[in-house]
Amino acid sequence: MSTMGDGTRAVRAGLPQPQQYEPTLPGPVFAAHYHLSGEPTGPYTYGRETNPTWTHLERAIGELEAPGERVETTVFASGMAAISAVLLSRARSGDIVVLPDDGYQALPLLRAQLEAYGVEVRTAPTGGDAQLAVLEGATLLWIETPSNPGLDVCDVRRLVEAAHAGGTLVAVDNTLATPLGQRPLELGADFSVASDTKGMTGHGDLLLGHVTCRDPELAAGVRHWRKIVGAIPGPMEAWLAHRALATLELRIERQCANALALAEALAGHQEVSGLRYPGLPTDPSHPNAARQMRRFGSVVSFVLADRGTAERFLDALKLVDDATSFGSVRSTAERRGRWGGDAVPEGFIRFSVGAENTDDLLADVAQALAAATGGN
Repeated sequence: MSTMGDGTRAVRAGLPQPQQYEPTLPGPVFAAHYHLSGEPTGPYTYGRETNPTWTHLERAIGELEAPGERVETTVFASGMAAISAVLLSRARSGDIVVLPDDGYQALPLLRAQLEAYGVEVRTAPTGGDAQLAVLEGATLLWIETPSNPGLDVCDVRRLVEAAHAGGTLVAVDNTLATPLGQRPLELGADFSVASDTKGMTGHGDLLLGHVTCRDPELAAGVRHWRKIVGAIPGPMEAWLAHRALATLELRIERQCANALALAEALAGHQEVSGLRYPGLPTDPSHPNAARQMRRFGSVVSFVLADRGTAERFLDALKLVDDATSFGSVRSTAERRGRWGGDAVPEGFIRFSVGAENTDDLLADVAQALAAATGGN
């Protein structure tokens, strides 16, 4: 499958060899235990450790993360379970971990937990490869690129080379890009991590996450952590996620095209400031993004004058849900400051662009901006 296009790969990924009278994608296996006589040498022993439905999904994600290569993927009950598995399975008391200070909103919670375990945590922004300045002596570097919600992009290869030169492992949160937009393992990272709740499954109805590694020893540590804490996905969720992967390229292509069209439209609006989208040639992150990304994601961020203007804008939208998260086929937007924790202005909007018809979406945004700003 290494020579196939993304669409073909997404449609075929993880499927078993065809069997007469059997479905193409086997149905979910609901099992807490399996028939197991004698020594436990088979692949499926107990439902907290292994499940055939997970196996198919893990193989599928691995084929998307690193086509034609031997990698190991572990799926989790949520993106945060996947993130926690990497950080908490690797860090020990006295170690140093480097995190972005502009990343996902729950990272400060993990920082507090790491520090409670005696781990030193250093932080720096994503932009400008600023994490390089605090890398010395670190056990693990955590990168999030593009960052959420600010959409800064760092040079992954540069950071990986510097980290590995000092014996530091590197994990990349690839949630926003998905493997069809960026492949962290190809850029040298040790762990590619994502919340599959977002673009990978793309319908806003599943909680799921994954970690993919080339190194079997690193993968074994992550899988062992899943076993210990029991952060396992349900078989129905895993099966639905695998089914959703078949349309991944179709969804991502439309969403990225719509996101670029929206960014271009917003770039000329006098009431919009702070516009960010890595696919815009004028965006400060575009040079890095163009070097390492094949698609630029579905999220656009921008700033309106104040909280009231932002809330009027969201209220006036007809085709866009006022909801958190991103990556769904249905467009969503939110005033990000309502949650606290992100260093963003009160009028900051994170807009997750869906798969609607482009003209319909742009017309809806235009009328909502007019309603929010008094017709400007």
